[in-house]
Amino acid sequence: MSEDVMTITPLGSGQEVGRSCHLLTFRGTTIMLDCGIHPGYDGMSGLPFFDSVDPESVDVLLVSHFHLDHAASLPYFTERTGFKGRIFMTHPTRAVIRLLLGDYLRLMAMKRGGGGGGGGDGGGDVDDGVLYTESELQSCVDKIELIDYHQTIELDLPSGLKFHALNAGHVLGAAMFHIELGGRTVLYTGDYSMEEDRHLMAAEIPNPRSSSSMPDVLIVESTYGVQVHASRAERESRFTGSIERVVTGGGRCLIPVFALGRAQELLLILDEYWREHPNLQSIPIYYASKMASRALSVSDMDLGNPFAFEHIRNLRGIDVNSFDDRGPSVVFASPGMLQSGVSRQLFDRWASDPKNGCIIAGYAVEHTLAKEIMSQPREVVTMEGRRQPLNCLVDYVSFSAHVDFVQNRDFITTVNPRNIILVHGAKEEMGRLKGALMMHYSKLPENKRPTIAMPPNEVEVKLIFTRRRSAKIMGKLAEAQTAADQNGEDEDDDGRVVVAEPREGDPVRGILVTQQNSSRIVAPEDLSTYTPLRVGSVSSRLHVPFVGKIATLRLFLNEMFRGISESRDGDCNDDEDIDGAAMRDDRDYDDDGVDEGMGGVVTFSLHGGQVKVIAGKTRGVVTVEWDCSSVGDVIADSVVALIMHAQVSAASIRLTSRPCNHRRKKPRANNEEEENPGDEAEKYLRLLHQALKDQFLFVEATYEANRGSFEVRIDSDNHKGNFEKEGEAGGENVDDDDDGGGGALVCTATVEFEDSSDGIAKITVESVDEKLASNVRACLQSVLAASAPISID
Repeated sequence: MSEDVMTITPLGSGQEVGRSCHLLTFRGTTIMLDCGIHPGYDGMSGLPFFDSVDPESVDVLLVSHFHLDHAASLPYFTERTGFKGRIFMTHPTRAVIRLLLGDYLRLMAMKRGGGGGGGGDGGGDVDDGVLYTESELQSCVDKIELIDYHQTIELDLPSGLKFHALNAGHVLGAAMFHIELGGRTVLYTGDYSMEEDRHLMAAEIPNPRSSSSMPDVLIVESTYGVQVHASRAERESRFTGSIERVVTGGGRCLIPVFALGRAQELLLILDEYWREHPNLQSIPIYYASKMASRALSVSDMDLGNPFAFEHIRNLRGIDVNSFDDRGPSVVFASPGMLQSGVSRQLFDRWASDPKNGCIIAGYAVEHTLAKEIMSQPREVVTMEGRRQPLNCLVDYVSFSAHVDFVQNRDFITTVNPRNIILVHGAKEEMGRLKGALMMHYSKLPENKRPTIAMPPNEVEVKLIFTRRRSAKIMGKLAEAQTAADQNGEDEDDDGRVVVAEPREGDPVRGILVTQQNSSRIVAPEDLSTYTPLRVGSVSSRLHVPFVGKIATLRLFLNEMFRGISESRDGDCNDDEDIDGAAMRDDRDYDDDGVDEGMGGVVTFSLHGGQVKVIAGKTRGVVTVEWDCSSVGDVIADSVVALIMHAQVSAASIRLTSRPCNHRRKKPRANNEEEENPGDEAEKYLRLLHQALKDQFLFVEATYEANRGSFEVRIDSDNHKGNFEKEGEAGGENVDDDDDGGGGALVCTATVEFEDSSDGIAKITVESVDEKLASNVRACLQSVLAASAPISID
């Protein structure tokens, strides 16, 4: 049995968080899942390990959502490598990516102090930290194809790729991808959240009752490992309490966030809290992001504008050096990792004042300032490179839209994958999660447990699958057959037609069509409906010389084949020769000795009418017509050979009385009678009688019409499965009155033909000795099976 190998290789986020990028290869198709950067590294060092892949081999690139660690290296890969595949993402993801990556370019230019060099069209060099330009970003966005949730995309690739998107609940437009290729299924979660909040629904769970939704492979995030989130009410209380403590003490509170994602949820929470606390309404809340208003317009379009804030002001642009921050305030600023931009500038300005505070409200990636300050160091390094004390309050309240351990475990258990690949998590957290999952599955039998892997970057996981051979029955073949067709019963007690559902083991006849690694079985007439094939048929016609009678032809065909139907066109005499001359003394011949008279046409149909033998249409010729097929060709060859044999066989000579078709009158003697070929049933019965005599020695038979009765006697002392005949090895005649023989065993058998032409008969065998009855029954059945005409339907 052939096997297929699926390889999954993390090019990023293997035992780390950041630069998510995974390569999936199976049966000649290569898929890249996400294409991000690592927020903790700059320039080329933050890219996934693209050197490990041939970009031209990637057929499809699927992007789960717009966050930088999942999408920011996309323009580099599409514009500066040999990638020629297709890119898919949801509508909101593409809309925000154009804004977010444009802002990312400007931040990188600001960090380098180049005043925007990275965002121009001058083509920058990657050695200068410019991964791509504005024009390359636009070119990349133009290549993106859109997909809606639950929309199935099917591509003409070697493995027959098919995929659809599911809501991931992480950010607006975030998607999981359910992928089918080569008869196997893969579910890639990307970042997902099982917690419904003020502006997003929780992630979808594939239908657990559908076997097709149960993935062979689950590629799942492991961001929080075995950590369990506090309740939402507790986290919101802690978040608003920390902010209130800072601002009521006269300080300024910085909340570093990304432009879209958790920022919208936090803004809704704080706006609601300010509305409920009038004493705080004099303290301003700012959302400082150059792209905030444009990003929110995307949310307005997709969510129905839930962001009509009462107490939050949007700063379209902010000059940190001239920003009036003498009084208390709350500022949401991007980016969330404090690596650059407005959030970093404000942090450098406020970090040394103990009245101020910085609240990290999302997951902090390793090698970033946000992660560093969570450990409360004494000093930090500013963007200018000088060291300053860290005196402000630093608090961490997780509103990260990632699943915790309980949510992740429950999701994995519900999805019930056969193989689990852990990605997007620090090595330690990922290892703890793997151990917890293995303990969870240890309760199951070993053959029911999934495999669990946590590969590092550039280390491939190989999964071996037995190649599945399956096909869908479609069209007319999929329609239920009546019970009359399958079971010989067509009505129930109320006289209604009974419809039988298909059962395992039922035979199916159709045409197997394999396209894009997917097989279907359809009826020939459905080919044009379910495939791009054009349907046609080829018929053959062969003219065979024949000089015998129609009766002779009928005899030989029925002797050889079962289930022949016959039709006539016009008056036809069975005693008439195929060349038109009846066997009578008053034939008329022309001067050349050729008979001018012709009777009707007789058509013999075999194999459901696919092979036809036509006699009487053309003088001295039998026409064989058939639909070309493997079966039809074999039957036609057999029929032609039979026609040729019928003209020279002894039966033909007896029936025609003239093996050579000489054109002369041959008077028949007065006492000569035409030979009767004999009754078919009696012929079979005599054959059965002879076979029984050869086997059992003492057999008496009586014939009556289509019914024959046989009485078989054997010596019970010699009944050992082999029966000695009289005169062999000292054998003696068995007599019922012989006291020394121990008596005789008697078996009676009845054979009754319903239609002797097809050799089918009802056999009844009775005897006190089961072994004798079984031997007699086997003998009769074997002879009938060997002598009956061939069944070709």
